[in-house]
Amino acid sequence: MYYIITGAAGFIGSNLVKALNERGENNIIAVDHLKNADKFKNLVDCEIADYLDKEDFLEKLQDGFFDGLISAVLHQGACSDTMETDGCYMMENNYQYTLELLNYCQNEEVPFLYASSASVYGGGSVFKESRECEAPLNVYAYSKFLFDQIVRRRWQKRNAQIVGLRYFNVYGSREAHKGRMASVAYHFFNQYRAEGRVKLFEGCGGYANGGQLRDFVSIEDVVKVNMYFLDNPHKSGIFNLGTGQAQSFNDVAVATINTLRVAESKPVLGLVEMQQQGLISYIPFPEQLRGKYQSYTQADISALRNSGYAEPFLNVEQGVARYVEQMLKMAV
Repeated sequence: MYYIITGAAGFIGSNLVKALNERGENNIIAVDHLKNADKFKNLVDCEIADYLDKEDFLEKLQDGFFDGLISAVLHQGACSDTMETDGCYMMENNYQYTLELLNYCQNEEVPFLYASSASVYGGGSVFKESRECEAPLNVYAYSKFLFDQIVRRRWQKRNAQIVGLRYFNVYGSREAHKGRMASVAYHFFNQYRAEGRVKLFEGCGGYANGGQLRDFVSIEDVVKVNMYFLDNPHKSGIFNLGTGQAQSFNDVAVATINTLRVAESKPVLGLVEMQQQGLISYIPFPEQLRGKYQSYTQADISALRNSGYAEPFLNVEQGVARYVEQMLKMAV
């Protein structure tokens, strides 16, 4: 029996492959599309049974090659570029592809865990898994939103586990290939090491410079939640996957810089001291992001907690420090 992980060479997908390996699971079919060839590096330390390009995988799936051979599908494959403007491409990759997998998994009674997104909430201020709270601002968010609606329509007729996880701002190891779409923690780390300072957006929408708030969640916690649902195939639903606590971009910058300063045997500083010393600076808010930017997100994780998941989440100070320490080791 095989675990299928789509987007397996990507950020979250490769971390899930590694997590399964750590559980002794090596019968993993890694599915991806290596147009960005550098993603292969994420799988170098992983054990898999086979690698398939997305198109080859879909062809085999449709031909019945995997019938009766799949333990679960963890679907992370998608176009994650929120600035992508080709709507046809976005809907084919994020909606149609996911729908084909859902249909297959339901027909074969295979557990299906898929990546949704907190972007479905748009500019709202309430982040609860409820239709009235959802108002996507771009086609990426719409592609995720639309699939969630299909799941809801079919809810009463499901015959196998379906879990949609609405990822908030995920950061952590194996994201370097994402370039500009990598987390701010990743970019702050590299900026500080290269220039001795980090750059944040100026305030917008009533928020102070660097004061926009997001629910930043560590990849470590994302993996734990995925494994929890794999271990509990009788539990289904669409769930927010964040910490439940919004923190500012300034918080991420301070955590990043202080971890690097400690590694250099320098004293820890507060935000104001960093601003005064020019370690944190601010750049104009991009015009192209106005009206398409979430200045505040905070996951309502009551549904996740009610499902039985009780593990604590890392906050920015804990999670970013651990991530920066990992990147320092990799940079040696």
